Amino acid sequence: MISKSIQSCREAIYRDLQQCRRGTFKLFTDIDYDTFCRQAHPDFSPVGWHLGHIAYTEDLWLLQRCAGLKPVFPQYHQLFAADILPKKQRVFLPTLPEVELYLDAVRKKVLDYLEVAPINEQERLWRFIIQHESQHCETVAFVLQMQRKKEEGSSATDLVTDLTDFRDVRDRRKKKEGRLIADYQLPITDSPAIEIPAGEFYMGSDAAEALDNERSRHLCYLEAYLIDRYPVTCCQYRDFMESGGYQNPDWWSADGWKWLQGEAVSQPLYWSENPAFSNHPVCGVSWYEAEAYCNFIGKRLPSEAEWEKAATWDATNQTYRIYPWGEEQPNGSLCNHGNNIANTSPVDAFPKGASAAGCWDMLGNVWEWTASTFDAYPGFESSPYRGYSQVYFDGEHRVLKGGSWATFPQALRSSFRNWYYPGVRQIVAGFRCAKEFAR
Repeated sequence: MISKSIQSCREAIYRDLQQCRRGTFKLFTDIDYDTFCRQAHPDFSPVGWHLGHIAYTEDLWLLQRCAGLKPVFPQYHQLFAADILPKKQRVFLPTLPEVELYLDAVRKKVLDYLEVAPINEQERLWRFIIQHESQHCETVAFVLQMQRKKEEGSSATDLVTDLTDFRDVRDRRKKKEGRLIADYQLPITDSPAIEIPAGEFYMGSDAAEALDNERSRHLCYLEAYLIDRYPVTCCQYRDFMESGGYQNPDWWSADGWKWLQGEAVSQPLYWSENPAFSNHPVCGVSWYEAEAYCNFIGKRLPSEAEWEKAATWDATNQTYRIYPWGEEQPNGSLCNHGNNIANTSPVDAFPKGASAAGCWDMLGNVWEWTASTFDAYPGFESSPYRGYSQVYFDGEHRVLKGGSWATFPQALRSSFRNWYYPGVRQIVAGFRCAKEFAR
């Protein structure tokens, strides 16, 4: 007889598998073959390759290595494996219907196996597979955004179109509350600093869904510090641009200035001149740009620990929260995620999603750069393979926290860690500022 807890776990995994897959297929609605196969940037594979890789990985880990089955569609394995073809050779793809058939064939066998799999032994792997799909779908979302930007020459047009319904909802809500002026018409020119008191808190996670780099959960002590309530907005970042921020080496580190001379950029990658986006978080900045802005205003990036404490720790009750708002799973009233809006939203759009400390917009909307390099926590053990996290503990990758508008709910939590080289700006990334607390 199957215990109730194991059966409940099996049912939860089934729901997450199916919910995630619906989001995956939604991303590919009405995509033509050229878009499906095109490489938008040398560092990223075509979106069609990501779709096939999702099926390949699910087949490899769950069907072949766990269930002992033969590969499904073995002719695709060289094409969709992560370590065989270079990205520039991943453009010769089957059609979308053919790849969808591949996903469906694998998924049918996976669901059959789920009914008999030893979930008490394999739960972490199943959770990993769901999040693996989630992470590749987020990459698909911003690669498609890069393609649109190249085609249109500007990100402003598609942003305005995608956000129309969202603004209508917000305006109706504010009229109902007697507030006739929408927030996006009142630029946030300053972000109140939130004091985070000194003390210990639990960092990381040992939950079944926690990836290897989130483990192990451990006590961390921090001195008191200040962190901004909101991520830096476009309105605030404009001051940096208009004050010659991209031309003045005084604000840049030596590495940052060297990067800037090589890139020759003068604004964020996903910048819009439309004033309606004044209260949206700045998006498409590298770690170097975030660092330069912090220097410009006399602040700094928060460490990963500082960011996580502000997001998770309820100092009044001395309790840890999985999400800034509590234990309730992410939904459309708490944060901007899962392609619900398919672009950024105002940083003050989700008051119900605030952390106990008083920080807003800490999950969803944009990833936030931190000052920390990506490294192992105490007790780290690679899972399910060394190449997932450990090879990136090289002292060169910087940690990002919080997720973005493209992050699926299965990969959205305060302990989740993302990492990229500091010069990358194609990802959906912004930042918030911190500084020392002076009594």
